[in-house]
Amino acid sequence: MADSTTPYVGGESSSAPEPPSKGEPLLRLQHINKSFGAVRALTDVDFEVYANEVVGLVGDNGAGKSTLIKAIAGVAPADDGEIFVEGQPVKITSPQTATHLGIETVYQDLALCDNLDVVSNLYLGREVRTPILSLSEIEMERRGLEVLHTLDVKLPSVRAKVAQLSGGQRQSIAVAKTILRNAKVVLLDEPTAALGVVQTRQVLNLIRRLREQGLAVVVISHNLADVFEVADRVIVLRLGKRVGTFEIKSTTAERIVAAITGAEFGEILQTTTTNGTPGGNEL
Repeated sequence: MADSTTPYVGGESSSAPEPPSKGEPLLRLQHINKSFGAVRALTDVDFEVYANEVVGLVGDNGAGKSTLIKAIAGVAPADDGEIFVEGQPVKITSPQTATHLGIETVYQDLALCDNLDVVSNLYLGREVRTPILSLSEIEMERRGLEVLHTLDVKLPSVRAKVAQLSGGQRQSIAVAKTILRNAKVVLLDEPTAALGVVQTRQVLNLIRRLREQGLAVVVISHNLADVFEVADRVIVLRLGKRVGTFEIKSTTAERIVAAITGAEFGEILQTTTTNGTPGGNEL
């Protein structure tokens, strides 16, 4: 029986999950550790994502997904380990550093201003100005329309207030902001959470278009159905460790759930019967 720290690729044990034909990962992490006081959130975690690839990052609550993303985004830098962008070693010590390296994160709250229109949100904090330092509204609108068209985002108007838009449209605007910042790697935190069926479909199509644009995309999600629709690979974290790597084309949702819960490694969860004695295997 495999040890719980052994990575899996499509269910097969492997110490080198990256197919060599893909070349160098656009983003690669090695031996990442992160602690918060006495709590070890990440232990010796490796992670990689390639250009033109969508990786689903999954795991139960407390598995370390958000901590890993925050380490990549520079919000909570890792205690130790190595990070490489396009094969070059880098130090990510702040969100500004991550942005400079082409790493953008779209969190669940989206960080949009409801009282501003689409163009103002796209360029918030990075406004384009004329030689006399006034806002270049025409140029910002032109560039914004180009990016939205590239991503096939449909909006009533780029001058509509964000408060008037649907959840899927808001998610699209948040993602379009990353493209305007020349992102190479886009991290999406629960991008379809709380969205309806139609809006979820819009966001999943948007993720596919990001991949078609040559970006490396990481999707954190509890919804395995959505992950299976757009991801090329799935990386599983459990208790702060990377415990599984699965190629979508050669695996099943059941195998991924088994890795998430520990059943992949023969671990047993004991339940309790009505009389308080240990019950059977819940998994």
